[in-house]
Amino acid sequence: MRHHAPPKPADGLSPHRFTAGDWQAIRSLFPYLMEFKGRVALAFFCLIVAKLANVGVPLVLKAIIDRLEDRQALLAIPVLLILGYGVLRFSTTLFNELRDGVFAKVTQRSIRRIALSVFRHLHGLNLRFHLERQTGGMSRDIERGTRGIESLMRFTLFSILPTLVEMLLVGVILGWKYDLWFALITLITLVIYIALTIVITEWRTSFRRRMNELDSRANTRAIDSLLNYETVKYFGNEEWEAQRYDENLEKWEAASVKSQTSLAALNAVQSLIIGVGSIALMMRAAQGVLEGRLTVGDLVLINALLLQLYIPLNFLGVIYREIKQALADMDRMFRLLTVHTEVSDRPDATVLDVGQGAVRFEQVDFSYDARRPILKQVDFEIPPGHKVAVVGHSGAGKSTLSRLLFRFYDVNGGRILINGQDIRSVTQRSLRNAIGIVPQDTVLFNDTVYYNIAYGCPEATREAVIRAAQAAHIHDFIQHLPDGYDTQVGERGLKLSGGEKQRVAIARTLLKHPQILVFDEATSALDSHSEKDIQSELASIARHHTTLVIAHRLSTIVDADLILVMVDGRIVERGRHEELLAAQGQYARMWILQQKQNNVA
Repeated sequence: MRHHAPPKPADGLSPHRFTAGDWQAIRSLFPYLMEFKGRVALAFFCLIVAKLANVGVPLVLKAIIDRLEDRQALLAIPVLLILGYGVLRFSTTLFNELRDGVFAKVTQRSIRRIALSVFRHLHGLNLRFHLERQTGGMSRDIERGTRGIESLMRFTLFSILPTLVEMLLVGVILGWKYDLWFALITLITLVIYIALTIVITEWRTSFRRRMNELDSRANTRAIDSLLNYETVKYFGNEEWEAQRYDENLEKWEAASVKSQTSLAALNAVQSLIIGVGSIALMMRAAQGVLEGRLTVGDLVLINALLLQLYIPLNFLGVIYREIKQALADMDRMFRLLTVHTEVSDRPDATVLDVGQGAVRFEQVDFSYDARRPILKQVDFEIPPGHKVAVVGHSGAGKSTLSRLLFRFYDVNGGRILINGQDIRSVTQRSLRNAIGIVPQDTVLFNDTVYYNIAYGCPEATREAVIRAAQAAHIHDFIQHLPDGYDTQVGERGLKLSGGEKQRVAIARTLLKHPQILVFDEATSALDSHSEKDIQSELASIARHHTTLVIAHRLSTIVDADLILVMVDGRIVERGRHEELLAAQGQYARMWILQQKQNNVA
């Protein structure tokens, strides 16, 4: 399947308008809403009741004032009306809170489901995507995207929709109880208010989007710098890193200031429009009272209706901006779901029958970039229980073999077989379950030693984990740690030495019980003493497994059943150690050079 590049940040200078992607983001939420049809219906019922009660409050207030204005009624307090006024006030709050409580599970379940979908999808993407990604920025996109779902639901269902319902009810009351001028003035005021709010908010959105873009960049730089903490210290570049981080913060500050000042301008315009509309309505109402057409209660009713209508409208600019921003954030997150992987299981993929684990590369061609071939006509076989080593200079294509065997990429030509089955015809899960790897750079999770060993088989018992540690000759070391197996290893395992991390990696691989083993320059980063210890462990582990060893130090693979020498992506020599030395070719020259280097050392 064709690879799509990771989504790039949108241009912060372009205002975000409603697009097909926005409507798609909104439509994508419907399945989650429909999962709780009863709750959604009950929430809408509570919303309608709350708004009816809210609009009913001014009507009861008018009735109370009119009753008190009647001199004959002054002797009796309108108790029932006052009680009704209190009940309506309470009902407004009660049904709003019931609506929020009923709908909370719908919102949070939607966030959970979508976040889990994105997480699973990212783990399903190919290695190329993860090599090109910017972790800090992407994590912010996911974080803001999940928050955007909550914002969209909250503002759309609990702010925009209730306001529209209230506007409709107020318009009906003004048009029904009074002349059409009241409804017309209210309508004109609302149209001007909403139009100017949308126009100004569209302009303001560019500043907010710019802030988010710069926030993602700053976060990417910060995480990258902290992950490479030791390198920063080695070169004394703390201040340099701080300056690079501050470059983005400075630009973010400028965009933030523009966002805040433009918000002040928006609020001023909104207040002006509301003020003019209120004056027009109150003037007409006051004139009606003087002419005897309206009562003081009518004046209070109109004023109260306007206040109830304009208070939520005051937040329309913020709500509109937040909805637009929520859609933009959701769009960035949902675009991650549209990134397709190069490697996927075929519809008819079967579970790998690993058998005794015979591996064969048949005329394999591969390139990460079509302009630069990496492997050319690579052809070799690893019989069951045998060890095959691959050597060559950096860039020869050695480590690419292990990536292709794990099917992180698909070959461009030829095929790779395990027990006679093309690995493209089997499920990736069954393929990777059959292969264990001890990599050159062992990266551990920031958790306990136990967790990192058990990661090879999460359902394994504690006894099995300890047996794997004993087989990797790290159990005694762990026992002497202050917290034993519960010792935290730190970010990327930095609290352990290279040899200790390698032993944890060996134990983790042993716990997996794979039939096929890959040692990808597993000892190249170790000192000679540690290398000899771990090399003997690897040799004993490999005895009953089909093993592919990718090596830099030739002394570590002299016992291999077959040694392949790669140059520029081709196998140029093959044979046992003694045969290759006798041939006096590329391997023999590498051996002599390394022996001289060892003697000098």
